[in-house]
Amino acid sequence: MVLLTVGRTDVKWVKEGLDLYASRLVHYVPFTVSEIPELKKVSALTRQQIKEKEGELILKQLSPSDTLILLDEHGREFRSLEFADYIQKQLSSGARNLVFAIGGAYGFSEAVYSRAQGKISLSKMTFSHQMVRTVFAEQLYRAFTILKGEPYHHE
Repeated sequence: MVLLTVGRTDVKWVKEGLDLYASRLVHYVPFTVSEIPELKKVSALTRQQIKEKEGELILKQLSPSDTLILLDEHGREFRSLEFADYIQKQLSSGARNLVFAIGGAYGFSEAVYSRAQGKISLSKMTFSHQMVRTVFAEQLYRAFTILKGEPYHHE
């Protein structure tokens, strides 16, 4: 399982939170964070050109057998129990490697949307693409504790 992000984070608490939940997740599933470097010299590029170039970099990171799930504002929203069920169904369906992608500031290119097998949204609210890393990693960890019947989630 991979969390694929565009750009590195320079926000200390985001990095610390992501590292915390990544270290917890490896007890349940092989989990890595893969960061695509931010584009250089983007001031001369349009938003669309930035999305296209970032999209090319995202697609280069994928294997043909990867299941790509985008974290996208127009994706499906879940309650935590529903998200745990979604993860279980993805794993049970034979998905060899789940790749969850967080795009750059302008979102994803059409090529990335076309390659994706799903889209999920963490909220109707907008979060910085850096902050989403930690929030998503915590929710993924929560999903695994729910699936294992561990006392992390209370409902």
